[in-house]
Amino acid sequence: MVQHIDSNEIKPEMMDTQEEKLRKSLLIFAAAFMTLGVMLWLAIYWMMGLNFSSNVPLGYQAISVGSLVYYMRTRNFKVLRSVQLTLFLFAPFIMQWSIGSSITSSGVALWALLAPIGALVVSGWRESIPWFIAYIVMTAVSGFFDYYLSTGAATGIPLNTIGIFFALNFAAMSSILYFLVRYFVIETEKIKTQLDQQHALLAEEQKKSERVLFNVLPSNIAERLKNNQGLIADGYADVTVMFADLVNFTQLTEQMSPEQMVGLLNTVFSGFDDLSEKYGLEKIKTIGDAYMVVGGLSRERPDYVEDMANMAIEMLDFVSRHPALVKRSLGIHIGIATGPVVAGVIGTKRFIYDLWGDTVNIASRLTDDAKAGHILTDKLTYNRLRFGYLFEPPSILNVKGKGEMTSYRMIGRIGQAGEAGAGRNVFHLPTAGNAPAAV
Repeated sequence: MVQHIDSNEIKPEMMDTQEEKLRKSLLIFAAAFMTLGVMLWLAIYWMMGLNFSSNVPLGYQAISVGSLVYYMRTRNFKVLRSVQLTLFLFAPFIMQWSIGSSITSSGVALWALLAPIGALVVSGWRESIPWFIAYIVMTAVSGFFDYYLSTGAATGIPLNTIGIFFALNFAAMSSILYFLVRYFVIETEKIKTQLDQQHALLAEEQKKSERVLFNVLPSNIAERLKNNQGLIADGYADVTVMFADLVNFTQLTEQMSPEQMVGLLNTVFSGFDDLSEKYGLEKIKTIGDAYMVVGGLSRERPDYVEDMANMAIEMLDFVSRHPALVKRSLGIHIGIATGPVVAGVIGTKRFIYDLWGDTVNIASRLTDDAKAGHILTDKLTYNRLRFGYLFEPPSILNVKGKGEMTSYRMIGRIGQAGEAGAGRNVFHLPTAGNAPAAV
């Protein structure tokens, strides 16, 4: 059962930020301290037999407690803040004037310093400026009264008592300020620790998202997407595209459970992923049981055609040697083409980076015409590789939409394809300036 919460039932404190909660708790903390301090101050005076009007301290307590009760009922923090800061500022000066001077009152006006300090921590530095100016003005007015209207002699308070209360007032006010600032620092450190933890979690989640992004897209494209670039579309004059397609995989799937089928594909394509990373090539996508990879999108590895050829050879070797694939008699056929392409990111949800152009179509057609265990290349790819790799004589393919096209079956690298080429009609390594000749 889903419980719906009315927005009117949400209390204001439930929506407070950590900073706002800290400021509210600081003000309540200071108000409680001041109320307790006034009570102790008044009790000590009475115990010492010093009689004077208690209307000011009792009035202060009544107003202070009343504002706290009002806040607990209404949660109106602005009213509480204004009342308490006003009490902090004016009550000490009124108490001082009711006793006599700053000397005879033992500097009780020092308590008024809590007003600008309190405004600073509960409201901010800008809001504290008027309270500080008011404190300075009240201090100046009090000094004027002390100089011209001093009544210290009329109170009859002994100097030793005045000295004791000076110490008490300074100690009490210093304690309040210290504990107020200490509480502020402790809570700020707690908030900072929580923010650091949240930041660390966000950073870890960002790293996970970036890993996913960089695994899905080429690194340079992922960087451009991170920078919020709009439409990504690029033309490349020369890249090498390869398709690798599994042989008889559709028939195999009829004999396997979904878990077995996906597990088999994962084994094959994970091995291919490792090879593409080894040779610095970019995996573009898998289409059913076909695997597409491209080299030359970045010019960090200039020998991308040779890298593609080496990867294709190792892909055949991987499939022919892996026990799980040998058990299923799984094979692949590969087509490689070199030329211009257009590349870009399409879609806004589950987007994909893809290639388009004649080179992509040729690589796909070569894959379709290649037999199991064969690697077919187009003429441009052959021309790039013929000095380092063995090829069978060219053959003519009839490609849909293009007509006749020359293709070359690559056997392997020079020096490593001797056994593979034994007994076959292959192109031998040509000498410089000579065209390869068929044997």
